[in-house]
Amino acid sequence: MCGIVAYVGPKDAAPILLEGLQRLEYRGYDSAGVVVANKGLKMRKVKGRVADLAAAVPARFKGTTGIGHTRWATHGVPSDVNAHPHLSNDERIAVVHNGIIENADELRGKLEADGATFLSETDTEVLAHLIARTVKETDSLQEAVRLALKRVVGTYGIAVVDSERPGEVVVARNGSPIVLGIGEKEMFAASDVAALVRYTRQVVHLEDGELAVLRADGFSTFASDARETAKEPLTVDWEAAHYDTGGYEHYLLKEISEQPETVARTLRGRLDDRFHVAHLGGLNMDARETRSFRRVKIIGCGSAYYSGQIGAQLIEELARIPADAEPASEFRYRNPVVEPDTLYVAISQSGETYDTLAAVQELKRKGGRVLGIVNTVGSAIARECDGGVYLHAGPEVSVASTKAFTSTAAAFALLALHLGRVRDLSPADGRRICEGLRRLPDQIKEILALEPQIKELAHKYADSPSIMFVGRVRGYPVAREGAQKLKEVSYVHAEAYPASELKHGPLALIGPEMPTVAIVPDDELLDKNLTTLGEIRARGGKVLMVGHRVADAKLADDCLVVPKNEVELDPILLGIPLQLFAYHAAVALGRDVDKPRNLAKSVTVE
Repeated sequence: MCGIVAYVGPKDAAPILLEGLQRLEYRGYDSAGVVVANKGLKMRKVKGRVADLAAAVPARFKGTTGIGHTRWATHGVPSDVNAHPHLSNDERIAVVHNGIIENADELRGKLEADGATFLSETDTEVLAHLIARTVKETDSLQEAVRLALKRVVGTYGIAVVDSERPGEVVVARNGSPIVLGIGEKEMFAASDVAALVRYTRQVVHLEDGELAVLRADGFSTFASDARETAKEPLTVDWEAAHYDTGGYEHYLLKEISEQPETVARTLRGRLDDRFHVAHLGGLNMDARETRSFRRVKIIGCGSAYYSGQIGAQLIEELARIPADAEPASEFRYRNPVVEPDTLYVAISQSGETYDTLAAVQELKRKGGRVLGIVNTVGSAIARECDGGVYLHAGPEVSVASTKAFTSTAAAFALLALHLGRVRDLSPADGRRICEGLRRLPDQIKEILALEPQIKELAHKYADSPSIMFVGRVRGYPVAREGAQKLKEVSYVHAEAYPASELKHGPLALIGPEMPTVAIVPDDELLDKNLTTLGEIRARGGKVLMVGHRVADAKLADDCLVVPKNEVELDPILLGIPLQLFAYHAAVALGRDVDKPRNLAKSVTVE
């Protein structure tokens, strides 16, 4: 969750740290702080945003080594005291931390008994005191960090500086990402490449259990048993300009508007006109192995889970393989039966979602074959999986996922086409799906052109105390994602139900104060969906219909008509107007659209 930045080199660290934290603020934004090393440690930290921190940092805040942090609270309310970095009592050691130390209370009790004085409510302060005691015994910051972490149970991504070693930063990872950036006679570290790409595109990802020592002239990495490890740098494709708003008022609107291009990138080079199949070389499976799977299990969290539901529907329809999706956060705790003839697919935009990563690791431990659908090259989930599909959607900065969600649904269409053509999908149906996929970018442009109408409707419904979203079969995951988006960015309560389930209980909620957004594609369930609209209207409920035909709108108060594709691919398009609807509702209500309360972009804690 939290954002971490570290720098060591010839330049003033503070401006680099502040700029990096600004780019990482989507990971957490209730408090922020920096430390620089220069004849001791100088620290500034505040409750509030990175801009508040920048205003609090004095002009003469010099030091060429430093660490910074922007926080998403897990222990202790947002406050100046609970903000990171945290110092040891002798102010020799400073630590920033992303993750949760599960045995913090036990360690805190032992440290207090040994004379340590705690100033904050955080688990992180334990690390500062542990390392400070150990460094006096070892006279090595690297060894002190390593030994201190052996006493820790939990997850962490940390960066540590020592006032007596002002040219050195030690970082470590276990469950929370740490990426090294290799510059010209300078080194960087961060919890996300977003903080690095302005300065370098050469990066190294730490594995769980690894530590690294950064100095201006290079870096070295070590395992938890002190063995040196070898790491090869990776060149990232993303550039600093990808993290700018590009003239849009919000990142969220920018990312919604980028979807014609991002979906085109997801599809590019992957459609074969000769055999009407999808080429997905990254799956690392031949045709014989592909045919051996008897079912598909998809895992993800939040919007990734809902895109997985769309994916399961596509796989069942096109490949005729039983498929279902499940929240990764639940999957890993229920002692799942891992079958050798099941293909597992893990979804994560960041590739670092902790619940999903832990589920992948459990599957691998039990011998499961796992594919990843991720957006970030070199991320932990991408490295753990046996193969997979990169989205190539570019950085997604706004906390609410839009372009990554849509690109994931398109990637599932490619996977379903690939599996189907290896099995029983005919060349004619393969051609039909290929042609439909190629139409998606232009059809997304058509939907984006409806923004003025969608904005007007969003303003009309924004004051509703609660909104119901309904859909059947293909439309149900779209309804779930639409409700999720509205909740995330506007704080309007919304819930989604299968349209067929309304009469089994939720219909009791329907009335003049509870409008319904109904997903009504022009498919074999059209008449049943229209019957549901009639049931809602008969009880005084208002209906906003999102569908394909104006003629169907007679039972709706308002209607959004979107372009029609192949029935299997329609859900990819039907979700996009709901993104704009949520965005404009949030703007109308004056919400902090890109940084909704209580949330962060990359969920790297449980």
